[in-house]
Amino acid sequence: LWYHKPAINEELLQSLPNLKVVASAGVGIDHLDLKLLSSHGVKVSNTPFIVSTDTADMGMALMLASSRRLVEGHEMAVSPDTEYFPVDWLGVEVSGATLGILGMGKIGYKVAERAKAFEMKILYHNRNQRKKEEESAVGAVYCKKIDDLLQQSDFVLLAVTLTPQTHKLIGKRELELMKPTATLINISRGLIVDQDALVEALQNKVIKAAALDVTYPEPLPRDHPLLKMKNVIITPHIGSATKKTRWVMMEEMAESIEAGLAGLPIPREVV
Repeated sequence: LWYHKPAINEELLQSLPNLKVVASAGVGIDHLDLKLLSSHGVKVSNTPFIVSTDTADMGMALMLASSRRLVEGHEMAVSPDTEYFPVDWLGVEVSGATLGILGMGKIGYKVAERAKAFEMKILYHNRNQRKKEEESAVGAVYCKKIDDLLQQSDFVLLAVTLTPQTHKLIGKRELELMKPTATLINISRGLIVDQDALVEALQNKVIKAAALDVTYPEPLPRDHPLLKMKNVIITPHIGSATKKTRWVMMEEMAESIEAGLAGLPIPREVV
């Protein structure tokens, strides 16, 4: 599967009685019905490890681009209408700011490692608290309650898996808990955020900005309000989109398929 296509549903499974394995690109498996696949004796694999580094890089890139208004700055610099650069055109600091990470798995932890180099104060919320030595290595402080993280953070970065529990995890209430100077960064899945609530929050200056590598749907309708906001950066779900990573992803998928066809244990099997 690449970009969740084709759709693995009952009709397709009925038409493929000899199907042994579905190899899915990337880490997310929210597009797959694991119970349905298992009922047909089909095993599933993904590529969860190789994507972590590039996706963490993307999270930092979005934070920097949003805080320093790089897209707006580029447009100003190349515009044929620009006659001078205004001296009061300012961004906000990343170094020394507070970063709240929702989801401290492989990707979230790699973001924390990068944020440490920017001398950021790092807060995180996760289903399970990290080991003390892991926290100490990046200077991260665990927030048992999401609310505490939202209220204190200058940047809130989403790196959680999409599940029924995290569907629209960030809604109107959560956005209102954030600082009016805060930026929301999403490198996980679009459905983690209630987009209608996000539009309203940005329009009413409940939060300052958003930087999104994911939306729902993808791409957004061309008349969607998020596409017209200067305080929003949207990229086309390219967290893992580097040549090396995509090549290794395809190699790992092929490896899983070969193992499944040979009746061998499947590397990176999703149980």
